[in-house]
Amino acid sequence: MNLQSTVNKKGKLVTQIIHFSFGNKRTIKDIISATITQGEFTKFETLDGRLVMVNTQNVDLIEVFSQK
Repeated sequence: MNLQSTVNKKGKLVTQIIHFSFGNKRTIKDIISATITQGEFTKFETLDGRLVMVNTQNVDLIEVFSQK
């Protein structure tokens, strides 16, 4: 059973724009899509070694763009 994120379909590297409930938004580039895991927090790693954790309770929308 494959429990990985459907973002994998966009490619190995993606950019996400995360729209938060309070109107803020953040753009995160160079996300390694194979590292995305979902739980209480959505976690992923970037090419430069950052580990990002997002509290999904505060998110309204995430836009995902493939990187070539």
